[in-house]
Amino acid sequence: MKYGVLDFVGNIGVAMMMLAYLLLQLDKITHGLVYSVVNALGASLVVISLLVNFNLSAFLMEGFWVLISFVGIFRSLRTRATQS
Repeated sequence: MKYGVLDFVGNIGVAMMMLAYLLLQLDKITHGLVYSVVNALGASLVVISLLVNFNLSAFLMEGFWVLISFVGIFRSLRTRATQS
């Protein structure tokens, strides 16, 4: 098995998502903008890595993870705008 640059990019994405989830569980961050942005970036990096070794199931999961994270980003920004 070859380990290339895009594999590394995907692993960074996984680490970002796992770290965000861990920090959420440890009450270090909340379900807010930071959590959603880190999840969107992490999932995007995994999607990029899937361009080399495509897997439909993983691609669908990460694609939806990005979309759902954008919902969280939008909601966080909308809440901040209405509180200002």
